[in-house]
Amino acid sequence: MGELFTGMGIPHTILLFAAVIAIGLFLGRFKFKGVSIGSTWILFVGIIFSHFGLRANPTALSFVKDFGLILFVFSIGLQVGPGFFHSFKKGGVVMNLLAVGMVLMAGGLAIALHYLTGERLDTMVGVMSGAVTNTPGLGAAQQTLSDVLVSEGITPDSAGEAAAKLASSYAVAYPIGVLGVILMLILFKAVFKIDIDKERKALEDEDAATVEMARRMHCEVENPAIFDKPLSAVVAGHEDQFVVSRMMRDGEIFVPGPDTVLRKGDKVLIVTSQHNVDQIRIIFGEEVPMHLEDWKKMDVHLVSRRLSVTKSSLTGQHLKNLQIRSTYGVTVTRVLRAGVELVAGPNLILQMGDSIQVVGTKEAIDAVSKVVGNKPETLSHPNLVPIFAGIAIGVIFGSIPISFPGIPQPVKLGLAGGPLIIAILLGHFGPKFRITTYTTLSANMMIREIGINLFLAAVGLGAGENFVSSLVGGGYMWILYGAVITIVPILVTMLVARLVCKLNFLQICGLITGSTTNPPVLAFAQGAYGSDYTSLNYATVYPLSMFMRVLVAQLLILIALA
Repeated sequence: MGELFTGMGIPHTILLFAAVIAIGLFLGRFKFKGVSIGSTWILFVGIIFSHFGLRANPTALSFVKDFGLILFVFSIGLQVGPGFFHSFKKGGVVMNLLAVGMVLMAGGLAIALHYLTGERLDTMVGVMSGAVTNTPGLGAAQQTLSDVLVSEGITPDSAGEAAAKLASSYAVAYPIGVLGVILMLILFKAVFKIDIDKERKALEDEDAATVEMARRMHCEVENPAIFDKPLSAVVAGHEDQFVVSRMMRDGEIFVPGPDTVLRKGDKVLIVTSQHNVDQIRIIFGEEVPMHLEDWKKMDVHLVSRRLSVTKSSLTGQHLKNLQIRSTYGVTVTRVLRAGVELVAGPNLILQMGDSIQVVGTKEAIDAVSKVVGNKPETLSHPNLVPIFAGIAIGVIFGSIPISFPGIPQPVKLGLAGGPLIIAILLGHFGPKFRITTYTTLSANMMIREIGINLFLAAVGLGAGENFVSSLVGGGYMWILYGAVITIVPILVTMLVARLVCKLNFLQICGLITGSTTNPPVLAFAQGAYGSDYTSLNYATVYPLSMFMRVLVAQLLILIALA
């Protein structure tokens, strides 16, 4: 029994991990002035346990740390993948350039502080990772350091000890990485006298002017050019711009088919996007004062329902391939994806988990329901084959050496960068190749939280043995170095973003939290300023920032060992 609590076996290691994570998560519930560092408490609990002699099995510790990191970054990649390339639209390029600038400034400051203070560059990499709260960057740096040392003849145990020392400087600098960013946001808001309500209203007005989401129009056929023409001829060339959902003629409402001939005075219910409104008025005629409820009151034969796409075989299929209107006489008016209504154009690529809004007779809709699946309960079962296949490909991809001029050792994306990139590509291109990567948000969060918790516990348990001695032996200066690496890039970026790029303050909050990969500060900004715009812009810059953080950390390690 004593071996369970004081030994180095697998049961002892499992018990240790469970206790560290449970205590860390419990402490993460407490907030000070509305701010909590959340699961980062696990890191500090692990350090305390290890400092007082509670150590994990070294082999198991190494495995859990690497596997936890892979689960964390892969789940992030799957979540942001579908919108990653779209983020470069509508100002996304500017925001990502600013984010890359922040990453490069942090790396440059780490090198400058190394030369100015004489502190080891590999130690400064740990300080930098903590100062920007980038755990995968730390993991990539540790792996690179260990791999290079082993390739040079250092024993794996000694290489592992050298890599573990990075976690000490990371843990010391981490708090300033959270508190410093929050302080900078508060000061920036005060100095520029920012009115949050005004900033939010400006973004809402901008969205209203450029929104591409579904909009309903009620028009009367008044254009002589389309009298007595079939609907298919009228919509030719405009299939992706609007959908004629219903038609009213002589008081009767029905779903028009491709061969339905338009007549003067017909009333049509059209689903489109905002920027097509003027063109539709030209094609059909002016809008009439009707509302959706008016159609429902007069419509005794047709029903409107929302169906879930739950057949994995439909992933990657174009909507037109289902031939729902021609086969069943049912119109797909909108597609709902991740809470956003999209125009149901024929070339829209379906994804598992989409919801389609349909109009037709009850019997016909029941038939369409069987075509798309419409079994929401099946969405709760994650598709594990693409996940583990993607991880396998990501590990292989991350192990491919990439040579850079002037760098003696090739760079590897490693167990953080490789799976992250493959997950992003899977999330974005998977549906186009009929690869179902859908997981519910709760399932994705579960995988992510398990991964980061295991990783933080492993880092803490590995770093605790030398943490106090490192801190007492001059490590207290790491706090100052971390403050410089945290504050200077943020200050420069915020000034450029506001004064030069004219970004909204809520956009800047998302830019700063995303480029520092800082979930605790994101939670603070959303709670303090009450807006989802921060999280939207966080997601815009997060993937590229994460990749750059991982890459820069590895490059600095290779420079340090050159």
